[in-house]
Parts: sequence; C-alpha cells; structure tokens
Amino acid sequence: MRWPKDPVGKEHPYVNRIYRWVRRISRALVGIWFREINVVDDENIPPQGGVIFIAWHPSGLIDPMLMHATLPGRLSMIAKHTLFKVPILGWLIGRAGAVPIERSQDSSDVQGSKQRNAEQLSNVSSIVANGGRLIIFPEGMSHTDSTVKRARSGAARILLAARKEAQRRGLSEPQLVPVGLHYSDSQTFRERAAVVIERSMNFDPIPDHDDEEERNRLEREWVTNVTGMIEVELKRASLSKTSWDERTLIWKGRSLAYAERFRQSGEKITKPTYAESVQGARRIRAGWEYLAEHDPATTSKLVEDCNHHFKELERRELTPFDVDSRPERLTRGQFSKLLFGWLWAGVWMFGLITSSALIGNLAPYRANGVAINVMKKRGAGKSVIGTLKVVSAVIFFPLWWLFASGCMTWLLLSNASPVNEILRLHWLLESLTDLPVFLVFSIFFIWWPTSGKLHLKLYAKLVIKTRAIRRWNAWKDEENNWGELVTRQRQLAGRLVGLGEGLVLPGDAEWNDPPAGEEDVVSVQKRHVSGIGAA
Repeated sequence: MRWPKDPVGKEHPYVNRIYRWVRRISRALVGIWFREINVVDDENIPPQGGVIFIAWHPSGLIDPMLMHATLPGRLSMIAKHTLFKVPILGWLIGRAGAVPIERSQDSSDVQGSKQRNAEQLSNVSSIVANGGRLIIFPEGMSHTDSTVKRARSGAARILLAARKEAQRRGLSEPQLVPVGLHYSDSQTFRERAAVVIERSMNFDPIPDHDDEEERNRLEREWVTNVTGMIEVELKRASLSKTSWDERTLIWKGRSLAYAERFRQSGEKITKPTYAESVQGARRIRAGWEYLAEHDPATTSKLVEDCNHHFKELERRELTPFDVDSRPERLTRGQFSKLLFGWLWAGVWMFGLITSSALIGNLAPYRANGVAINVMKKRGAGKSVIGTLKVVSAVIFFPLWWLFASGCMTWLLLSNASPVNEILRLHWLLESLTDLPVFLVFSIFFIWWPTSGKLHLKLYAKLVIKTRAIRRWNAWKDEENNWGELVTRQRQLAGRLVGLGEGLVLPGDAEWNDPPAGEEDVVSVQKRHVSGIGAA
C-alpha cells in the first residue's frame, strides 16, 4: 500500500507527532480490516490553499477512518458534538483532527444551538482559509442506501466563508475536492476498498453587492446552487444508483466486459485491482445511462438478458469469473498445483503464526463479537454495526495486548514463574531470562498485532486456494452445462464491448470530465472511429 506523502511548506499546517501517531493507528486498523486499499489520482489534490474533501457516507466510522488514513496532510473532520462526549471515542476523534458541530435538531435549546453552530462553522472556515484540509460528509448522516441522500448546505457555507476570508487576507483560494469511496463490502472483514480523488470543483465567483441585504440574498442563492452541485458530484463520484440491484448489475457487467477485452487481445485473464474495477464500473455506468437515453430498446433488452444470465449463475452458485476463467483443458498438474498451494498456506497458518494470533487476538475478537450481537438484538442498523466493530476494536485489542504482553513478560522473567525455571535449566535458553523487561514487553506488544496480520494474510491465501479448488470441482461438473454458459456469457460480453466501442467513456484518451455538478453521462460522446472497449 502506497500512502500519499504529506505536503510541505509554510502554507500547509504542520503535521505534528500526535497526529501522525493517531494516523498510524488509523492506517493499521484499515490495513487489517481491508485486504486491499487503493488510493487513486491523489495528484488531483491542489498543491496550495485549503481543501475541503467531500464524500458520501455509507459505512459509519469506517468512512472517516479510511479517509483519515489515506488522504495526505493534517486533516480536520466535522463530527456531531455528542460524539465528543463518548469516553475514549471522543478523545480519539479529537486527536485525529475532528472538530465539533452542534446541529439545532440535536439540542433542546434551538436558538443557543444555532448560535454555537455558527461560531463552530466560522472556526472551521478559518482553518480552511489558512490552508487547512477538512473532511466533510455533506449528507449529514451515515446510511446504507445505494444512492446519495440529499446534501446539506454545511459544506457550501464553509467554502463560502473560507473563500471570503482567504480573499480578504490575500491567501490562496480554498478548493472543494470530491472523493469517491468504494467498497467491495465495507461491513465484511478482509474485503477491498478504493479511495478515488476527483478533480477540484469549479464554481461561479462569490457574489458581491454594496447593499448588505441583497448581498446576503445572493450568497444564500450561491450556497443553494453549490449544494445542488455537490449532491450531483457525490452521486458521480460514488457511482450512485437507485438500487443495490442496479449497482450489482453494473459491477457484473464490468466483469464481463473486462474478460472480453482480454480475450480480444489474446492475453491471459488476470484479476484486476479494485481501483481498476471501480474505473471499469464507472465506464459501464456512464455508457449504460447514455444508451438508456439514446437507445432504450437495445439497452432494456441487454439488461433483461444480463439479469437472466446472472440469476442462472447464482442458481448454480457460480460467478461470471468462474465462467470466464475456465481453461479449455483440465489437467492433474493444474489441480496438484492448487492443492500444494492450499497445503502450504495451511501448514504455515496453523503453526507458530496462528497460535500467537490466537493468544494475542482471540479474547478481544470474542469481546467484539459479543458487543456486536448485543447491538444486533437491539435492532442497530448496518452502518451502526460497522462503526461499533471499529470502535470496539480500538478499545478491546490494545487493552488485551497490554495484558497479554505483561503476562508473557512475567512468565519469562519472573523468578516465581515456572516457565522461567524451565528456561534456566538450559544454558542457551537461560540468556532469555536476563533480557530487559521493557524490551521483552515491547516485543510481545508488537508481535500480537503482527501475528494477527500475518495470520489474516495466510488465511486469505487459504480461502483463495479453497475457492480455487471448489471452482475446479465446478469446472469438472458437466451438469453445469459449461458449453452453453460460456457461449451465452461471451455473447453478452461481446454485446457490451461492442456498444462501448462506439462511445468515448471515462478513462479513454479523448475523455473530458463533465463540468462540476454534472454526471458522467453528459460527457459521453459517440466515437467516430473504433476505440477501446467498455471496461
């Protein structure tokens, strides 16, 4: 994983040691939670001036933690003031750069809440005007919907105040940068994530007028227009659709087109990175929406045929990749290689690595599970569950590592320990009992999370090999009627690629990003010459 470098220079707030330490925790946690993290197009971040990063909010605390881990510079985050009252969590998010915002609906004192909210927004705007970087979720709440919820005006109001202050003081104009957050499944352990940094949004100049009342009216109108543009931009950056079924169809269509492009080039099909998958899905989405508008009959028929095929695969417990990756000839040598890889990962996993991982991580993992089950019984939503998983992990795991490290240190170094007595019986092992207490404690404290991460990597390899063996068995099962499945899937893929070849889509050399506040579909054009496929 390549973490973007922090900006340097007097115009950027200093990234102090405490912030870097908290960010290391964020990076460690997301690195454990996700098996793959891609940061895409970080060169889009303006080199000068303050920046407001905006993103949709589908996964509770996971969203800000992932952005805090991946985006460079010292970041501030807007959070509900009530979160700062939660023990440990309030301290953690404060050290991570969060700043409180009190909404009127969260307080019985409406007028007082509005006044405090205005003061807090003014403070946040000043941070941005002075070159600071801010993360904000304009929807104002986490959710599990497949599309972006209505954006609130907070981001636009902060940008307005920050630009006015920067202009008044002769500073670089603050920019607003959308960020696309994409997850294969944010609530499931060891899935994949991509953080796609979009280009800065362009807006009309801030209105000015000699009459204060008219100026205020024009500024309110500017905020309303910018908020509407932000909502559309969030939908574009997150590949928003009206239902999860539509999103799933787009992603599966991307898989078909991706495999077909490899077949046409004569290359061996390889699994793409998650960032490449996101780009492919963006292309499919843009092309699909264009064709739905300009050729609805063809698009409807293609959607119907794709849905039929995917449901048939689900009935047989297969995926499009299972069909595309099936070799022409199955040999014992190929199966032996899969079996050896499975055994190799299993032997290493169930040796020293797994025993250490169990000692250092099983107890807090179980405690985390108990907390999750309690919240599920109380009817907590998926986003709340995802947040609780992260928060409880931050609390339970370090506490247990401290306890386990202390116990192991006592066992090795204390004269009252039976393990210490056994070690002193051998001249070579006796030297272990004379090691400094702090050194032994530190080694164990670092080893517990390290062994857990190594275990997860080995476990992931074991799961991948297990799936490959199951896939192999499915390939050998002639009842799956592979000839029909392969033929139908390749026909669908050919139709997708054929339609895409006639269009200029995101990622093509001729592609121009749409104006700020517009969907990708407005920039899709018919191609006058043959070009790149749909994914």
